[in-house]
Amino acid sequence: MTDTMRVIGSLLELAGQYEDRLPDLPPQPEAPAGAALAGLIDHTLLKPETTAAQVKQLCAEALKFKFATVCVNPAFVPLAAGLLRGGGVGVCAVVAFPLGASLPESKAAETRGVIQMGATEVDMALNIGALKGEAYGLALEDIRRVVEEAHAGAAQVKVIIEAALLTRREKVIACLLCREAGAAFVKTSTGFGPGGATVEDVALMRRVVGSGMGVKAAGGIRTLADALSMLRAGANRLGASAGVSILEEAGVK
Repeated sequence: MTDTMRVIGSLLELAGQYEDRLPDLPPQPEAPAGAALAGLIDHTLLKPETTAAQVKQLCAEALKFKFATVCVNPAFVPLAAGLLRGGGVGVCAVVAFPLGASLPESKAAETRGVIQMGATEVDMALNIGALKGEAYGLALEDIRRVVEEAHAGAAQVKVIIEAALLTRREKVIACLLCREAGAAFVKTSTGFGPGGATVEDVALMRRVVGSGMGVKAAGGIRTLADALSMLRAGANRLGASAGVSILEEAGVK
């Protein structure tokens, strides 16, 4: 039996235990108020029709409000990195987005490329077909290759599990695979799937990964109430294209 097979066996055994009872939800810190909320938001623009002018505006807003990062497609990483340099805002690049069906070596190469261009964080789309087809070794290798490249470039990885496509058991297994592979965060959604973040999914993900990993809620977070509900459920990062309006609703100008 290979090491990977042993690891997968242990993860599946744990997932079976979690079908009966999940760990308790770890205590959650109080959600920050006002301008501090910006530090938990990835200011996001991932539409295929996005222009350079729109990315420039995104970066200007990020610098003004001090969002955690701007989240952009790889083609805009050099532009965003140049505009944000020295401003205290990171650059998050998506990899194999939004389908996740690229080869592990392709994802690793894309990760290496975006980091060389200035990305400080990588949001990779999981190989959903491998997960649902129970090819767990492939799914684990898929994440590991990206994490290895990211760590070599001093970047961190968030893994998008596209929760709306998964059963409860598959969500649990996906989170366990991400934790085993050394990802920094699990992330709910691409925003291009059949559904976005839900309070139930965020709480499930937090209970599975515990307090040692991040949970990013993304997809459909448009209001301050949406943002706060995700944070209370266990998220500690939010992906939103409505970050400015959320902050304005919180009284930040």
